[in-house]
Order: sequence, then structure tokens, then C-alpha cells
Amino acid sequence: MADFIELDFLDVESEKSGDAITVRYEVAGVQSVHVIDGGYVDTGDKVVAHLKKWCGGLAVNHVVLTHPDQDHANGLRKVLEECEVGTLWMHRPWLFADQLLPSFPTYKSVDALRSKLRALYPGPAALEDIALEREIDIKDPFQGAQIGQFVVAAPSKARYLQLIVDSDRTPEKAEEKSLAQVVAEAFDSAFKAASNLVKRAWGMETFPVSGTNRENEMSVVQFGVFGGKRVLLTGDAGREALTEAADFVEARGHALPGVWCFQVPHHGGRHNVSTELLDRWLGPPLGAAPEKTGWLAVCSSAKADTHHPKKVVVRAMLHRGAHFSSTEGRCVHVSHPRITRPGYSSIPQADYPEHQEED
Repeated sequence: MADFIELDFLDVESEKSGDAITVRYEVAGVQSVHVIDGGYVDTGDKVVAHLKKWCGGLAVNHVVLTHPDQDHANGLRKVLEECEVGTLWMHRPWLFADQLLPSFPTYKSVDALRSKLRALYPGPAALEDIALEREIDIKDPFQGAQIGQFVVAAPSKARYLQLIVDSDRTPEKAEEKSLAQVVAEAFDSAFKAASNLVKRAWGMETFPVSGTNRENEMSVVQFGVFGGKRVLLTGDAGREALTEAADFVEARGHALPGVWCFQVPHHGGRHNVSTELLDRWLGPPLGAAPEKTGWLAVCSSAKADTHHPKKVVVRAMLHRGAHFSSTEGRCVHVSHPRITRPGYSSIPQADYPEHQEED
């Protein structure tokens, strides 16, 4: 068989969206299977069943946890327990406790900081326990690491360690946070979600000034080229991560813009991208909707999640000529060359939202 790639964005159905992706490809006669994120605990069974049916069994070359949030990490427990996994790629901040210790003056020993960091990131800690028990190799997915045919474009180690220091999950901030602060942050989050919808003409898009949180910015961004088709898998990456990734990709000799399959970050969140950043990766907006789309934008967003994807993000993808698909109760299958499956049908182009969110 000639070189091919197929990606499956599985539906993670809950009140909040999640990510679970399987990738199967062949390059130069060698086939590989990757699992990238696993959704929630219940999603794990769905991922395993999908691997059995469509990916040739339970042999998985690489498992990648993009970042520690539960909607990405928890379903991978089942994958590690039931599959024959070659390598688990994930960040473990406790491994760098010795380097981080000077940034946390209330901690007097590396062991104490290591223990606290492990407690603050229970998703990766649980995966580490399973991997060690099953003798699965664990590697750090820092910038430049090669994961099969994909290369990690972000984060660099230096930026990742600074994100740990800056995160609200870090030991001192976590201990200082009061119940009143937690309630206030929840109220602020709900307020931000209730942005005004304003009717705008084609091509207009307005993104918030503020970016996403530190955990999302830790996301592993993967870039791969398959038969000339570029794939960018983003997790919940924010503007900083996507900028760092673009710098890296260009430094490796890949001229931008130009992506064939783009994972819309963070379920279509509007704090993760900007017009300038999308122009850099995907090209500037077109003057009107094209008769034929030239690339794919795929968004993992649950039916029950009424806050995602944001309308301004859908508009931005369509402005740049994408065929936009969201999971919302279905598996989105992408392949090159095209691989058909029994029971699968084409997903129609998303409707163009006439309104967008504005604060």
C-alpha cells in the first residue's frame, strides 16, 4: 500500500468537551498507530474499541498526553492498561523539582516539592503509575522530539518550566487560593462565557485580548507531513504555544502558511487563537466563501457543551477556506489518500455563523 494517513477525532460526550484522537499511518512501508489524549475515564473504553475495529488491534506505537487536564488524561488509563503501548509521551513536572525549587521559596527540599507537584497533577501521576507497572517507556515531549512521523513543535523545555512556575496549580498559589477565590473565578468564567452575540459581515472576526490559561499553554503541539499534506495537532494550545510552534516549524524549513488538517485548539475556544496567528498558520481571510475548500479544520466539541465551539472561531476557519467539522456525537474521520469506511458518510460544511461573540 502507498503511504497514507488517517486520523479519527472521537466524540467525547459530556457537559464539557474533551479530546481523544487516534492516528494510523504508513510511511516508507512502515505502519504506526498513535493515540493522542483519551478524554474522560469513560472515553477510554471507546478509544480501545475504536482501535480494535479500525486500527488493526491493540498495538499502539505512541500514546501522547498533550497536557494534564482531566478531559485529555483520564481516558488514557484504559489505553495503557489494555493496549500494547510502545512509548508514553507526557510531561511530568515533578521530574524537574530540583530545577524548580528556587522558584518556590516556601519549599525547602526537592523531595517535598516533588511530592507536591505530583499531587497537583493527578492525571499524569496516575498514568505514570500504570506505565511503570506495565514497563512502558515514558519520554518527555519537548520541542524537537520525534514521535514517529510527527515532531514536537512546542513547548520548549524552558517555556514549559516557566509555565509550571506561573500556573495557578503551582504549590504556593494552590495553597493560597481560598474558597472565596474559587467561587469568584467560577463566576468570572461564567460571565466571560456569556459574551454578547453581534451580527457581523463576512471576514470580520474579533478575538479577546486575553489568552488562555497556563495549563493549556503547556499543550504538546505536533507537526507532521504525510504525502505532502501537513497536519497540525494542537491539544488545547494557546497563542504562546502556537507562536512558538510556528517559529520552530519555519526554522525547520517549512514555509507558512499552509496546513492540510488543523486541529482547532481547545474545542474552538476564542482565547487560544488570534487573527494574526491564524493568518500565519492558515493564511489570510478570503474575500468570499470559496466554491471548493482546500483544507480541513476539525474541532472536538461535545453536543452538550453549549459554549464550544465559539462562533468567531468557526467564522475564522471558514474565512480562510476551511471545511469545518466538529465531533458533536460523531467520529470525524480524515484520511489521505481518501479511505472509505462502511457506515461513514461525508460531513457537510458547517453553516457560516452570521453572529460572533464580543465582550
